[in-house]
Amino acid sequence: MDYATWKLFIDATELGSLSKVATAYGTSQPHISRQIAELERECGGRLFQRTGRGVVLTELGQRVAPMVRAWLAGTDQLVNDIRTTAGKPIGRVRIGILPSMAHPLVSALYYRMRERYPLVQLMVREGQGAQLETWLENGNVDLAILYRYSAAPMNGDIYLFETATYLVGAEGDSLTAQPTVPFSSLDKLPLVLFCRPNSWRDRLDQLCLEHGISLNVAVEADSLSLQTHIAADGGAHALLGPYAYAAAARECRLQSSMLVEPVVLRHIALAMSPHGELTLACRTVMQVTQEIARTSGTTLPQIAAD
Repeated sequence: MDYATWKLFIDATELGSLSKVATAYGTSQPHISRQIAELERECGGRLFQRTGRGVVLTELGQRVAPMVRAWLAGTDQLVNDIRTTAGKPIGRVRIGILPSMAHPLVSALYYRMRERYPLVQLMVREGQGAQLETWLENGNVDLAILYRYSAAPMNGDIYLFETATYLVGAEGDSLTAQPTVPFSSLDKLPLVLFCRPNSWRDRLDQLCLEHGISLNVAVEADSLSLQTHIAADGGAHALLGPYAYAAAARECRLQSSMLVEPVVLRHIALAMSPHGELTLACRTVMQVTQEIARTSGTTLPQIAAD
């Protein structure tokens, strides 16, 4: 088996487009197509179905992909084990993150890893909560930085720090004019929230049931940009953490109030994929991430009502 060709197959599976693979590899789409076609000839069947939007796996491709991923992971592990006999972390670490966590947390992680452990390569993918969970479960990422809502960590999660939740509205909005707003104010208030399935929506449902509140979800949108623009236009209120709000406030005219009675906490957690063993490179990234969370670069934005 040729490692490079099967790696290309997996990259095409994840990106869903031969042109995107070509861009990532710095080559042409026809060149990638020829390599895939040769691989399909060797397999005796089509691995991809071409569509108007890219490529999707055929039934054969779906059967082959998990085995190829396991073989590639084992090969990478073997190479890294050989190279790390001297105790130096080396290899690629795939991290899934929420868009609002890209900066400053992951930016700080990148610069610190580059300075201390230059042989470790970070591959960072952005996604929302449900997508990050799927990537972890499928082994598409090694680690993920995402929100958790239980009081104590589970399944090996590491809680980095906690944040409050803010009700976000348009500039001049009367409901968010004060530094805090009671949770009961959400009753029947038009909101823009993430689409289901979503653990944040599940947590909100639980809190609403406990406090006798009915949510009015006017708009469902997985795009934080769309959520904040709707809020800025006065179409509905959004519920955001401080990082997401700080980023949105640079683009939109917004104001916010912290939810109280109760304070709705979100825990920013470092989660691990259940597949495979953690490499020395992964463990090193985890250690450095916790160090950054403890010491510098992750001070939560100070949010006050405008």
